[in-house]
Amino acid sequence: MSRIAARFAELKARNCAAFVPFITAGDPDSEISSGILEKLPSAGADVIELGMPFSDPMADGPAIQGASLRALKSGMTLSGVLALVSRFRKKDSATPIILMGYYNPIHAYGVERFVADAARAGADGQIIVDLPPEEDSVLRASARKFGLDIIRLATPTTDDRRLKTVLDGASGFLYYVSITGTTGTKSFGEAEVKDAVARLKRATQLPVAVGFGIRSPEQAAAIARFADGAVIGSAIVSRVADAVAAKMAAPALVDDVLKFCAGLAKSVHGARAK
Repeated sequence: MSRIAARFAELKARNCAAFVPFITAGDPDSEISSGILEKLPSAGADVIELGMPFSDPMADGPAIQGASLRALKSGMTLSGVLALVSRFRKKDSATPIILMGYYNPIHAYGVERFVADAARAGADGQIIVDLPPEEDSVLRASARKFGLDIIRLATPTTDDRRLKTVLDGASGFLYYVSITGTTGTKSFGEAEVKDAVARLKRATQLPVAVGFGIRSPEQAAAIARFADGAVIGSAIVSRVADAVAAKMAAPALVDDVLKFCAGLAKSVHGARAK
């Protein structure tokens, strides 16, 4: 059983949703992001999404765009992202890591080389935002060969016909994008998302995690009551940005971000107990 499958099975047995934080590798620099990454499990992270910084993150709003630019300015590369994963794995062999990003850097790196190196570093899956199911065959064979899950996105505009295509070859979990538009730019409607998740669950046995638009512990708890996971990204990287703007020292920055994540995790994990 993969780390992703094992973690969702464990949470299901506890009647608990997954807290899935997103951070950008190298934001604001390699050492600080590594410090956050390595301590996220102790702050309650069940699965971690690690952003691969890219200069044109078209699906992301201002917060994650800013995180990518800070990371690139600090010198983060795709090789550097994999080095962070490898460093993390020396201390944590259980928490799944999902690499999230765009196809251009992977194409430049070399697809099979990237997938092989990602698996060797200890990554568990990948979400390539700008590579739709019709185009991701370039990744699928390599992912299958090296045991990485390909996690697909479903959106409010994904109808039943399109959903069949999205699910064909998907693994790990299904990521439901709760809003139309870019990350961190608007909030979701709880009733609409609940209905959408129920429809997705009728179509697949994969866990369904919800992201885009979750910015507070209260919103995270609302999602966790009916979804298998709550993904929070923009709110976390905004916390990093605020700390950088305040010229917070590195240890205080790491502690501040982790304290915020711990509050989110507590809300997610306790949502169904109410």
